[in-house]
Amino acid sequence: MGGSCAQRRGAGRLQVLFPFLLPLFYRAFCEPIRYSIPEELAKGSVVGNLAKDLGLSVLEVSSRKLRVSAEKLLFSIDAESGDLLVKDRIDREQICKERRRCELQLEAVVENPLNIFHIIVNVEDTNDHAPQFDKKDIRLEIVESVSAGARISLDPATDPDININSIKDYQINPNPYFKLMVRVNSDGGKYPELSLEKPLDREEQRSHHLILTALDGGDPPRSATVRIEIFVKDINDNPPVFSKEEYRVTVSENLPPGSSVLQVTATDKDEGVNAEINYYFRSTAQSTRHMFSLDEKTGMIKNNQPLDFEDMERYTMEVEAKDGGGLSTYCKVIIEILDENDNSPEIIITSLSDEILEDSRPGMVVALFKTRDPDFGGNGDVICNIERNVPFKIYSSSNNYYKLVTDGALDRERTPEYNVTITATDKGKPPLSSSTTITLRITDVNDNAPMFQQSAYLVHVPENNPPGASIAQVSASDPDLGPNGHVSYSIVASDLEPRALSSYVSVSAQSGVVFAQRAFDHEQLRAFELTLQARDQGSPALSANVSLRVLVGDRNDNAPRVLYPALGPDSSALFDTVPRSAQPGYLVTKVVAVDADSGHNAWLSYHVLQASEPGLFSLGLRTGEVRTARVLGERDAARQRLLVAVRDGGQPPLSATATLLLVFADSLQEALPDLRDLPAPSDPQAELQFYLVVALALISVLFLLAVILAVSLHFRRSSSPTTWGCFHSGLCSKSRPVVPPNYSEGTLPYSYNLCVAHTGKTEFNFLKCSEPLHSTQDIVCGDSSGALIPLQSGNDLTPHPETLTPGSNYTQAPQLLQTGSEAAATLTLEFKVLRLQKLLAARERERNR
Repeated sequence: MGGSCAQRRGAGRLQVLFPFLLPLFYRAFCEPIRYSIPEELAKGSVVGNLAKDLGLSVLEVSSRKLRVSAEKLLFSIDAESGDLLVKDRIDREQICKERRRCELQLEAVVENPLNIFHIIVNVEDTNDHAPQFDKKDIRLEIVESVSAGARISLDPATDPDININSIKDYQINPNPYFKLMVRVNSDGGKYPELSLEKPLDREEQRSHHLILTALDGGDPPRSATVRIEIFVKDINDNPPVFSKEEYRVTVSENLPPGSSVLQVTATDKDEGVNAEINYYFRSTAQSTRHMFSLDEKTGMIKNNQPLDFEDMERYTMEVEAKDGGGLSTYCKVIIEILDENDNSPEIIITSLSDEILEDSRPGMVVALFKTRDPDFGGNGDVICNIERNVPFKIYSSSNNYYKLVTDGALDRERTPEYNVTITATDKGKPPLSSSTTITLRITDVNDNAPMFQQSAYLVHVPENNPPGASIAQVSASDPDLGPNGHVSYSIVASDLEPRALSSYVSVSAQSGVVFAQRAFDHEQLRAFELTLQARDQGSPALSANVSLRVLVGDRNDNAPRVLYPALGPDSSALFDTVPRSAQPGYLVTKVVAVDADSGHNAWLSYHVLQASEPGLFSLGLRTGEVRTARVLGERDAARQRLLVAVRDGGQPPLSATATLLLVFADSLQEALPDLRDLPAPSDPQAELQFYLVVALALISVLFLLAVILAVSLHFRRSSSPTTWGCFHSGLCSKSRPVVPPNYSEGTLPYSYNLCVAHTGKTEFNFLKCSEPLHSTQDIVCGDSSGALIPLQSGNDLTPHPETLTPGSNYTQAPQLLQTGSEAAATLTLEFKVLRLQKLLAARERERNR
């Protein structure tokens, strides 16, 4: 970077390679590069090979962005050759005015790294201006008494060119009276004077006409002419005399226009008209004449325009005092301008970084600028500073050049750009200041991971949803810009099977919408969880995960299923018996149903759709219990039929029906006469099953006799009498519920246990349990007495003085304890009950016909 020589010598401690490069660039850092060109050089002319003088190759000219900067850009850089070219017209007289040395200050700027080199272009004068007289005609009056050898000063010609191209000589046409003399001042200025060669005689010639020619030293020389008309007057032998040969005054540049600057005075010893003195500017530049005015009568000099020290530090003029007789004398006037602090500092940005990464380290140069104050001394010394609440700072790199560097961490997401105001203040009294604001835009890097709007997502999806429907949407934001902030979504984990995941759900990579790929079934899948990932497109990419839990809601898509009463083998309804003496509220049976749905959709209600005798039975709305509503009348039929509907609580509700056949009888034998009248259905398959059952029963009886014989022998050998009656608590068998324990609603209201008594006959007893049946515990037999039905080997049942316990259910196949001699009796009883059910079912069908 461009800095002072002292700073560059100290910077070797910061970088390893810099000491090796310092000798190569020492001249560029410490000495300006000088070029010399003539003025009015054609546009595009080559001043010099700047790239070569800076030690740069042709390729580095464009890669390091070599360029020049100046107050007025008169030069440019050829990007292909690195030559410094003339860009605009260069007029030395317009640029440098009357200064003898005309030097243009340039700065060459290169980047990667940033560096600044000073260039001085010396503009040499060419003879592009011809001499010029202020007047076309010069009128002179000379008294005839002037003696030979007298000199008369003439107005000189002016030439903006300098040195050899300025005024070199004057010439006049030959004449017998006057000879041209050229007076050379101490500053090199040449002034023409007429020298009288012989006395004038007004009576001989009243006037003389001469041609004065001014020549410059150019090649070829340029010239200008003026006509001189000399009138001969009467005698005036005393010229005016100034009080000083040189007047010098110092005025402030803040002097208002029209103010008096200086008064020159001259005296003449003559009297009358010859003593009347008038004052005139002589040998004074046009710019000075525009700036000041001279009162011809009083000799007072005033400023016509505001003075500016920065434009001109000193004005030099020559004043002529001429009396009425035509004699004149001259004095020199020097007006020096005193500098005042009337110019605010100017800030010029020479280089500004286009890209500032937000992860840039402190100390990175982001801008180069310089200050300019045309005031002199302390009024032109400038100090720069910026506000404190920005992560940047300023330090001086060389004379009036400054660097703006980072001084803290940058975060584009918090502050995407900074408006940095640079203030320059001079040291004048009072100090003046100016400021400029530059905008620094921070370039984004991928330093922020995507962030979901929620820490976790929970969605409810009703089952039977259409495949392809949107079930949820996740959204993540990334404050970065461009690809760094572009978020895509994907599924990275799930509690579903990996192979089946794609068949259940998918996610849109652009929008984060989660789609169901299939219809969900609440009965099969009630909930599942996904892990979604949001990933940006940065390098390296950043990501974030979130969990999405999907709850599959239930819909009423399953109708109730009746578990009890179940249909017979021939799809006919089975029957239950009811004692004739049953009182109102007697529990006859219970309809048991389940619904695979959940919640209100599985809340079942029971309704009577059809009854043989309305009002005889009541049905529990929620329990499904069938109870007697009144006592059986004489006119009521012994056989009753109920059609029960089971409805769930869904909207719309689904239902199922069950048919109950109820027979009023005090005993099983009492219902048999009606059943014998009905011909048995000719079902070959049923008869085959019946004979197989009979054969199995005979084998079981033989096995049972052998077991009984062995048990009898064992007890006879025992010393103590045995009383192992039917109602002994130790001989009661336990049974489990016939309804599978998986159903949470509806169980059978009771079960049956078998007990074998030690008597002369093998009998079984239906016992009513004293407590309702629960799915998780065994049933303990109560003490209720039951009727004994002898086990016969024939096909018919003979009457016995037994009675059925209220609530007996012949359609329910009891679970028996299959141990010892009880097994044979249990199997025989089951077969006979099944046969009786078939007969009753056949009679019911015949009645319906």
